Amino acid sequence: MGMCLVIYALLFALSPLIAAFYRNPQLTPLMRVLGLTIVISGFKNIQQAYVSKNLMFKKFFFSTLGGTIAAAVVGITLAYHGYGAWAIVIQQVVNTAIDTLILFITVKWRPHLQFSFSRFKGLFRYGWKLLVSSLLDTIYSDLRQLIIGKLYTSSDLAYYNKGKQFPHFVINNVNSAIDSVLLPVMSTAQDDRSSLKSMTRHSIKTSTYIMAPMMMGMAFTADAFIPLLLTDKWSPCIPYLRVFCVVLLFRPIHTANLNAIKAMGRSDLILKLEILKKITGLVSIFVAIWWGPLAVAYSFLVTSVLNQLINTWPNKKLLDYGYPEQLKDILPGILLAVFMGFCTLPVTWLGLSHLVTLILQILIGVAVYLGGSVLTKMESFYFIWNTLKPMLKGLAGKKEEKEG
Repeated sequence: MGMCLVIYALLFALSPLIAAFYRNPQLTPLMRVLGLTIVISGFKNIQQAYVSKNLMFKKFFFSTLGGTIAAAVVGITLAYHGYGAWAIVIQQVVNTAIDTLILFITVKWRPHLQFSFSRFKGLFRYGWKLLVSSLLDTIYSDLRQLIIGKLYTSSDLAYYNKGKQFPHFVINNVNSAIDSVLLPVMSTAQDDRSSLKSMTRHSIKTSTYIMAPMMMGMAFTADAFIPLLLTDKWSPCIPYLRVFCVVLLFRPIHTANLNAIKAMGRSDLILKLEILKKITGLVSIFVAIWWGPLAVAYSFLVTSVLNQLINTWPNKKLLDYGYPEQLKDILPGILLAVFMGFCTLPVTWLGLSHLVTLILQILIGVAVYLGGSVLTKMESFYFIWNTLKPMLKGLAGKKEEKEG
Protein backbone atom coordinates (compact mmCIF):
# COMPACT_ATOMS: atom_id res chain seq x y z
CA MET A 1 0.00 0.00 0.00
CA GLY A 2 2.86 2.35 0.87
CA MET A 3 4.61 1.78 -2.44
CA CYS A 4 1.38 2.28 -4.34
CA LEU A 5 0.76 5.58 -2.53
CA VAL A 6 4.26 6.77 -3.49
CA ILE A 7 3.69 5.81 -7.14
CA TYR A 8 0.32 7.55 -7.14
CA ALA A 9 1.86 10.68 -5.62
CA LEU A 10 4.46 10.73 -8.40
CA LEU A 11 1.79 10.26 -11.04
CA PHE A 12 -0.32 13.01 -9.47
CA ALA A 13 2.63 15.41 -9.52
CA LEU A 14 3.77 14.50 -13.04
CA SER A 15 0.29 14.57 -14.65
CA PRO A 16 0.57 18.24 -15.80
CA LEU A 17 3.95 17.50 -17.44
CA ILE A 18 2.55 14.44 -19.23
CA ALA A 19 -0.46 16.48 -20.38
CA ALA A 20 1.90 19.21 -21.63
CA PHE A 21 3.91 16.59 -23.54
CA TYR A 22 0.77 15.64 -25.45
CA ARG A 23 -0.43 19.27 -25.54
CA ASN A 24 -3.71 18.20 -23.98
CA PRO A 25 -4.44 19.78 -20.56
CA GLN A 26 -7.56 17.61 -20.17
CA LEU A 27 -5.26 14.65 -19.46
CA THR A 28 -4.26 16.02 -16.04
CA PRO A 29 -7.52 15.35 -14.14
CA LEU A 30 -8.13 12.16 -16.14
CA MET A 31 -4.79 10.66 -15.09
CA ARG A 32 -5.18 11.76 -11.47
CA VAL A 33 -8.52 9.99 -11.14
CA LEU A 34 -7.47 6.93 -13.14
CA GLY A 35 -4.37 6.68 -10.94
CA LEU A 36 -6.60 5.77 -7.99
CA THR A 37 -6.66 2.24 -9.42
CA ILE A 38 -2.99 1.98 -8.38
CA VAL A 39 -3.87 2.65 -4.73
CA ILE A 40 -6.82 0.24 -4.77
CA SER A 41 -4.71 -2.43 -6.46
CA GLY A 42 -2.19 -2.25 -3.61
CA PHE A 43 -4.76 -3.96 -1.40
CA LYS A 44 -6.34 -6.07 -4.15
CA ASN A 45 -3.05 -7.66 -5.22
CA ILE A 46 -2.47 -9.12 -1.74
CA GLN A 47 -5.94 -10.65 -1.84
CA GLN A 48 -5.20 -12.10 -5.29
CA ALA A 49 -1.91 -13.54 -4.01
CA TYR A 50 -3.79 -15.27 -1.17
CA VAL A 51 -6.39 -16.61 -3.61
CA SER A 52 -3.71 -17.87 -6.02
CA LYS A 53 -1.57 -19.48 -3.32
CA ASN A 54 -4.57 -21.39 -1.99
CA LEU A 55 -5.97 -22.13 -5.49
CA MET A 56 -9.32 -20.48 -4.64
CA PHE A 57 -10.03 -19.43 -8.21
CA LYS A 58 -13.81 -19.59 -7.92
CA LYS A 59 -13.67 -16.52 -5.65
CA PHE A 60 -11.43 -14.75 -8.15
CA PHE A 61 -13.89 -15.59 -10.94
CA PHE A 62 -16.86 -14.10 -9.10
CA SER A 63 -14.98 -10.95 -8.11
CA THR A 64 -13.83 -10.38 -11.70
CA LEU A 65 -17.31 -11.08 -13.04
CA GLY A 66 -18.91 -8.68 -10.56
CA GLY A 67 -16.39 -5.95 -11.29
CA THR A 68 -16.75 -6.35 -15.04
CA ILE A 69 -20.55 -6.21 -14.99
CA ALA A 70 -20.66 -3.21 -12.63
CA ALA A 71 -18.03 -1.36 -14.67
CA ALA A 72 -19.85 -2.11 -17.92
CA VAL A 73 -23.13 -0.72 -16.58
CA VAL A 74 -21.45 2.43 -15.21
CA GLY A 75 -19.26 2.99 -18.28
CA ILE A 76 -22.03 2.54 -20.84
CA THR A 77 -24.43 4.71 -18.83
CA LEU A 78 -21.91 7.55 -18.55
CA ALA A 79 -20.94 7.26 -22.22
CA TYR A 80 -24.61 7.38 -23.23
CA HIS A 81 -25.05 10.60 -21.24
CA GLY A 82 -22.09 12.24 -22.97
CA TYR A 83 -19.30 11.99 -20.39
CA GLY A 84 -16.73 11.06 -23.06
CA ALA A 85 -13.31 10.03 -21.78
CA TRP A 86 -14.53 10.27 -18.17
CA ALA A 87 -16.78 7.28 -18.86
CA ILE A 88 -13.72 5.13 -19.58
CA VAL A 89 -11.79 6.46 -16.57
CA ILE A 90 -14.62 5.93 -14.09
CA GLN A 91 -15.34 2.53 -15.60
CA GLN A 92 -11.75 1.43 -14.80
CA VAL A 93 -11.90 2.76 -11.24
CA VAL A 94 -15.27 1.06 -10.60
CA ASN A 95 -13.99 -2.21 -12.06
CA THR A 96 -10.96 -2.31 -9.73
CA ALA A 97 -12.95 -1.13 -6.70
CA ILE A 98 -15.74 -3.71 -7.10
CA ASP A 99 -13.20 -6.51 -7.73
CA THR A 100 -11.43 -5.58 -4.50
CA LEU A 101 -14.65 -5.23 -2.49
CA ILE A 102 -15.98 -8.65 -3.54
CA LEU A 103 -12.66 -10.30 -2.73
CA PHE A 104 -12.63 -8.58 0.67
CA ILE A 105 -16.11 -9.92 1.44
CA THR A 106 -15.54 -13.48 0.18
CA VAL A 107 -11.91 -14.12 1.20
CA LYS A 108 -11.19 -14.78 4.89
CA TRP A 109 -7.77 -13.11 4.88
CA ARG A 110 -7.62 -9.82 6.77
CA PRO A 111 -4.68 -7.51 7.40
CA HIS A 112 -3.42 -7.26 10.99
CA LEU A 113 -1.50 -4.53 12.78
CA GLN A 114 1.64 -6.68 12.85
CA PHE A 115 4.93 -6.41 11.02
CA SER A 116 7.81 -8.88 10.71
CA PHE A 117 11.14 -7.49 9.54
CA SER A 118 12.57 -10.97 9.03
CA ARG A 119 9.73 -11.92 6.67
CA PHE A 120 9.92 -8.53 5.01
CA LYS A 121 13.63 -9.01 4.23
CA GLY A 122 13.02 -12.37 2.56
CA LEU A 123 10.03 -11.17 0.57
CA PHE A 124 11.68 -7.89 -0.37
CA ARG A 125 14.88 -9.61 -1.49
CA TYR A 126 12.81 -11.73 -3.88
CA GLY A 127 10.07 -9.24 -4.73
CA TRP A 128 11.88 -5.98 -5.53
CA LYS A 129 13.45 -7.54 -8.62
CA LEU A 130 10.03 -8.62 -9.87
CA LEU A 131 8.65 -5.13 -9.14
CA VAL A 132 11.40 -3.44 -11.15
CA SER A 133 10.95 -5.99 -13.95
CA SER A 134 7.22 -5.31 -14.05
CA LEU A 135 7.71 -1.53 -14.08
CA LEU A 136 10.24 -1.81 -16.91
CA ASP A 137 7.83 -3.96 -18.91
CA THR A 138 4.91 -1.56 -18.34
CA ILE A 139 6.91 1.52 -19.34
CA TYR A 140 8.34 -0.24 -22.39
CA SER A 141 4.93 -1.58 -23.48
CA ASP A 142 3.48 1.93 -23.49
CA LEU A 143 6.52 3.49 -25.13
CA ARG A 144 5.46 2.53 -28.64
CA GLN A 145 2.09 4.21 -28.13
CA LEU A 146 3.81 7.29 -26.72
CA ILE A 147 6.11 7.54 -29.75
CA ILE A 148 3.30 6.99 -32.26
CA GLY A 149 1.10 9.54 -30.50
CA LYS A 150 3.93 12.10 -30.49
CA LEU A 151 5.51 11.59 -33.93
CA TYR A 152 2.52 10.60 -36.04
CA THR A 153 -1.16 11.48 -36.25
CA SER A 154 -3.88 10.73 -33.72
CA SER A 155 -5.46 8.47 -36.36
CA ASP A 156 -2.27 6.38 -36.56
CA LEU A 157 -2.33 5.95 -32.78
CA ALA A 158 -6.02 5.04 -32.85
CA TYR A 159 -5.47 2.36 -35.51
CA TYR A 160 -2.45 0.99 -33.62
CA ASN A 161 -4.34 0.81 -30.33
CA LYS A 162 -7.45 -0.71 -31.88
CA GLY A 163 -5.38 -3.33 -33.71
CA LYS A 164 -3.70 -4.19 -30.42
CA GLN A 165 -6.92 -4.19 -28.40
CA PHE A 166 -8.69 -7.29 -29.72
CA PRO A 167 -5.86 -9.86 -29.64
CA HIS A 168 -4.64 -8.48 -26.30
CA PHE A 169 -8.12 -8.73 -24.80
CA VAL A 170 -8.40 -12.40 -25.76
CA ILE A 171 -4.87 -13.41 -24.82
CA ASN A 172 -4.72 -11.44 -21.57
CA ASN A 173 -7.89 -13.08 -20.29
CA VAL A 174 -6.80 -16.59 -21.26
CA ASN A 175 -3.19 -16.05 -20.21
CA SER A 176 -4.05 -14.46 -16.86
CA ALA A 177 -6.12 -17.55 -16.00
CA ILE A 178 -3.21 -19.82 -16.90
CA ASP A 179 -0.62 -17.56 -15.27
CA SER A 180 -2.48 -17.33 -11.95
CA VAL A 181 -2.60 -21.14 -11.67
CA LEU A 182 0.85 -21.88 -13.09
CA LEU A 183 3.08 -20.12 -10.54
CA PRO A 184 1.55 -21.54 -7.33
CA VAL A 185 1.42 -25.04 -8.83
CA MET A 186 5.01 -24.83 -10.12
CA SER A 187 6.17 -23.54 -6.73
CA THR A 188 5.14 -26.84 -5.14
CA ALA A 189 7.73 -28.59 -7.33
CA GLN A 190 10.49 -25.97 -7.18
CA ASP A 191 13.02 -28.49 -5.85
CA ASP A 192 12.09 -31.24 -8.31
CA ARG A 193 13.61 -30.22 -11.64
CA SER A 194 12.13 -33.19 -13.50
CA SER A 195 8.57 -32.39 -12.38
CA LEU A 196 9.08 -28.68 -13.07
CA LYS A 197 10.27 -29.40 -16.60
CA SER A 198 7.26 -31.64 -17.17
CA MET A 199 4.90 -28.90 -15.93
CA THR A 200 6.59 -26.27 -18.10
CA ARG A 201 6.44 -28.47 -21.17
CA HIS A 202 2.83 -29.45 -20.58
CA SER A 203 1.85 -25.82 -20.04
CA ILE A 204 3.52 -24.62 -23.24
CA LYS A 205 1.93 -27.33 -25.39
CA THR A 206 -1.58 -27.01 -23.94
CA SER A 207 -1.58 -23.18 -23.87
CA THR A 208 -0.35 -23.00 -27.46
CA TYR A 209 -3.03 -25.47 -28.54
CA ILE A 210 -5.70 -23.18 -27.02
CA MET A 211 -4.27 -19.79 -28.04
CA ALA A 212 -3.00 -20.57 -31.56
CA PRO A 213 -6.44 -21.04 -33.20
CA MET A 214 -7.74 -17.92 -31.43
CA MET A 215 -4.93 -15.75 -32.81
CA MET A 216 -4.86 -17.27 -36.29
CA GLY A 217 -8.65 -17.26 -36.45
CA MET A 218 -8.72 -13.56 -35.54
CA ALA A 219 -5.99 -12.74 -38.07
CA PHE A 220 -7.74 -14.55 -40.95
CA THR A 221 -11.25 -13.28 -40.15
CA ALA A 222 -10.23 -9.66 -39.55
CA ASP A 223 -11.48 -8.50 -42.97
CA ALA A 224 -14.98 -9.56 -41.92
CA PHE A 225 -15.25 -8.88 -38.19
CA ILE A 226 -13.52 -5.46 -38.04
CA PRO A 227 -15.94 -3.80 -40.53
CA LEU A 228 -18.83 -5.71 -38.92
CA LEU A 229 -18.02 -4.54 -35.37
CA LEU A 230 -16.40 -1.16 -36.00
CA THR A 231 -17.53 -0.19 -39.55
CA ASP A 232 -15.28 0.17 -42.60
CA LYS A 233 -13.59 3.33 -41.34
CA TRP A 234 -11.55 1.18 -38.93
CA SER A 235 -10.21 -1.14 -41.65
CA PRO A 236 -6.72 0.48 -41.48
CA CYS A 237 -6.28 -1.18 -38.05
CA ILE A 238 -6.36 -4.67 -39.63
CA PRO A 239 -2.60 -4.84 -40.48
CA TYR A 240 -1.79 -3.89 -36.88
CA LEU A 241 -4.18 -6.52 -35.57
CA ARG A 242 -2.52 -9.23 -37.66
CA VAL A 243 0.94 -8.26 -36.41
CA PHE A 244 -0.20 -8.50 -32.79
CA CYS A 245 -1.92 -11.83 -33.46
CA VAL A 246 1.39 -13.32 -34.62
CA VAL A 247 3.28 -11.74 -31.69
CA LEU A 248 0.83 -13.06 -29.09
CA LEU A 249 0.75 -16.49 -30.71
CA PHE A 250 4.00 -17.20 -28.86
CA ARG A 251 2.90 -15.84 -25.46
CA PRO A 252 2.76 -19.36 -23.88
CA ILE A 253 6.54 -19.71 -24.25
CA HIS A 254 7.11 -16.47 -22.35
CA THR A 255 4.56 -17.25 -19.62
CA ALA A 256 5.68 -20.82 -18.88
CA ASN A 257 9.41 -20.11 -18.93
CA LEU A 258 9.22 -17.03 -16.71
CA ASN A 259 6.92 -18.78 -14.22
CA ALA A 260 9.33 -21.71 -14.00
CA ILE A 261 12.19 -19.30 -13.20
CA LYS A 262 10.04 -17.49 -10.61
CA ALA A 263 9.01 -20.79 -9.03
CA MET A 264 12.68 -21.65 -8.48
CA GLY A 265 13.12 -18.35 -6.63
CA ARG A 266 15.39 -16.82 -9.29
CA SER A 267 13.91 -13.33 -9.45
CA ASP A 268 17.44 -12.08 -10.14
CA LEU A 269 17.33 -13.87 -13.49
CA ILE A 270 13.92 -12.35 -14.26
CA LEU A 271 15.35 -8.84 -13.79
CA LYS A 272 18.45 -9.57 -15.90
CA LEU A 273 16.32 -11.00 -18.69
CA GLU A 274 13.98 -7.99 -18.54
CA ILE A 275 16.86 -5.52 -18.85
CA LEU A 276 18.32 -7.41 -21.81
CA LYS A 277 14.92 -7.58 -23.55
CA LYS A 278 14.29 -3.88 -23.06
CA ILE A 279 17.69 -2.95 -24.52
CA THR A 280 16.99 -4.94 -27.69
CA GLY A 281 13.44 -3.56 -27.77
CA LEU A 282 14.56 0.06 -27.53
CA VAL A 283 17.04 -0.45 -30.35
CA SER A 284 14.29 -1.90 -32.56
CA ILE A 285 11.94 1.01 -31.77
CA PHE A 286 14.45 3.71 -32.60
CA VAL A 287 15.31 1.96 -35.87
CA ALA A 288 11.64 1.54 -36.82
CA ILE A 289 10.32 5.04 -36.02
CA TRP A 290 11.84 6.42 -39.22
CA TRP A 291 9.70 4.09 -41.34
CA GLY A 292 6.23 4.86 -40.01
CA PRO A 293 3.78 3.53 -37.38
CA LEU A 294 3.30 0.14 -39.04
CA ALA A 295 7.07 -0.38 -38.94
CA VAL A 296 6.94 0.30 -35.19
CA ALA A 297 4.39 -2.50 -34.90
CA TYR A 298 6.56 -4.84 -37.00
CA SER A 299 9.52 -4.06 -34.74
CA PHE A 300 7.43 -5.58 -31.94
CA LEU A 301 7.28 -8.78 -33.99
CA VAL A 302 11.06 -8.84 -34.40
CA THR A 303 11.71 -8.28 -30.70
CA SER A 304 9.13 -10.94 -29.84
CA VAL A 305 11.27 -13.56 -31.60
CA LEU A 306 14.41 -12.31 -29.83
CA ASN A 307 12.57 -12.31 -26.49
CA GLN A 308 11.63 -15.95 -26.95
CA LEU A 309 15.32 -16.83 -27.22
CA ILE A 310 16.15 -14.67 -24.19
CA ASN A 311 13.36 -16.05 -21.97
CA THR A 312 14.15 -19.68 -22.78
CA TRP A 313 17.91 -19.36 -22.43
CA PRO A 314 18.16 -19.89 -18.61
CA ASN A 315 15.93 -22.98 -18.71
CA LYS A 316 18.34 -24.73 -21.02
CA LYS A 317 20.61 -24.99 -17.99
CA LEU A 318 18.05 -24.96 -15.16
CA LEU A 319 15.60 -27.49 -16.62
CA ASP A 320 17.45 -28.93 -19.63
CA TYR A 321 14.61 -27.55 -21.75
CA GLY A 322 15.98 -25.21 -24.40
CA TYR A 323 14.35 -23.25 -27.20
CA PRO A 324 14.75 -25.86 -29.99
CA GLU A 325 12.93 -28.45 -27.88
CA GLN A 326 10.22 -25.95 -26.92
CA LEU A 327 9.75 -24.89 -30.52
CA LYS A 328 9.36 -28.53 -31.49
CA ASP A 329 6.62 -28.89 -28.85
CA ILE A 330 4.56 -25.91 -30.05
CA LEU A 331 4.96 -26.25 -33.83
CA PRO A 332 2.21 -28.88 -34.32
CA GLY A 333 -0.44 -26.60 -32.77
CA ILE A 334 0.80 -23.51 -34.63
CA LEU A 335 0.99 -25.26 -38.01
CA LEU A 336 -2.50 -26.68 -37.58
CA ALA A 337 -3.82 -23.23 -36.64
CA VAL A 338 -2.19 -21.64 -39.71
CA PHE A 339 -3.62 -24.40 -41.93
CA MET A 340 -7.04 -23.76 -40.36
CA GLY A 341 -6.70 -20.06 -41.19
CA PHE A 342 -5.91 -20.70 -44.85
CA CYS A 343 -8.90 -23.05 -45.09
CA THR A 344 -11.19 -20.16 -44.12
CA LEU A 345 -9.82 -17.80 -46.79
CA PRO A 346 -11.92 -19.04 -49.76
CA VAL A 347 -15.07 -17.85 -47.95
CA THR A 348 -13.91 -14.24 -48.39
CA TRP A 349 -13.90 -14.71 -52.17
CA LEU A 350 -17.65 -15.43 -52.31
CA GLY A 351 -18.66 -11.78 -51.86
CA LEU A 352 -21.09 -12.51 -49.02
CA SER A 353 -22.03 -10.09 -46.24
CA HIS A 354 -19.56 -9.61 -43.40
CA LEU A 355 -21.82 -11.43 -40.93
CA VAL A 356 -22.37 -14.50 -43.14
CA THR A 357 -18.67 -14.57 -44.05
CA LEU A 358 -17.64 -14.48 -40.39
CA ILE A 359 -20.07 -17.22 -39.37
CA LEU A 360 -18.91 -19.52 -42.19
CA GLN A 361 -15.26 -18.86 -41.41
CA ILE A 362 -15.78 -19.70 -37.73
CA LEU A 363 -17.64 -22.92 -38.52
CA ILE A 364 -15.02 -24.04 -41.05
CA GLY A 365 -12.18 -23.07 -38.71
CA VAL A 366 -13.57 -25.04 -35.76
CA ALA A 367 -14.25 -28.09 -37.93
CA VAL A 368 -10.77 -28.04 -39.50
CA TYR A 369 -8.94 -27.50 -36.21
CA LEU A 370 -10.81 -30.16 -34.25
CA GLY A 371 -10.79 -32.56 -37.19
CA GLY A 372 -7.06 -32.01 -37.70
CA SER A 373 -6.45 -32.58 -33.99
CA VAL A 374 -8.18 -35.97 -34.15
CA LEU A 375 -6.49 -37.03 -37.39
CA THR A 376 -3.01 -36.08 -36.13
CA LYS A 377 -3.76 -37.51 -32.66
CA MET A 378 -2.64 -34.30 -31.00
CA GLU A 379 -1.74 -34.86 -27.37
CA SER A 380 -3.10 -31.52 -26.13
CA PHE A 381 -6.50 -32.14 -27.70
CA TYR A 382 -6.94 -35.46 -25.89
CA PHE A 383 -5.70 -33.98 -22.62
CA ILE A 384 -8.32 -31.19 -22.80
CA TRP A 385 -11.02 -33.62 -23.92
CA ASN A 386 -10.29 -36.06 -21.08
CA THR A 387 -10.36 -33.14 -18.63
CA LEU A 388 -13.70 -31.83 -19.88
CA LYS A 389 -15.42 -35.21 -20.32
CA PRO A 390 -16.13 -35.84 -16.58
CA MET A 391 -17.46 -32.28 -16.25
CA LEU A 392 -19.79 -32.76 -19.21
CA LYS A 393 -21.02 -36.08 -17.81
CA GLY A 394 -21.67 -34.39 -14.47
CA LEU A 395 -23.71 -31.63 -16.12
CA ALA A 396 -25.66 -34.20 -18.13
CA GLY A 397 -26.38 -36.16 -14.94
CA LYS A 398 -27.69 -33.08 -13.15
CA LYS A 399 -29.94 -32.28 -16.11
CA GLU A 400 -31.41 -35.79 -16.05
CA GLU A 401 -32.07 -35.50 -12.29
CA LYS A 402 -33.97 -32.22 -12.78
CA GLU A 403 -36.02 -33.68 -15.63
CA GLY A 404 -36.78 -36.75 -13.54
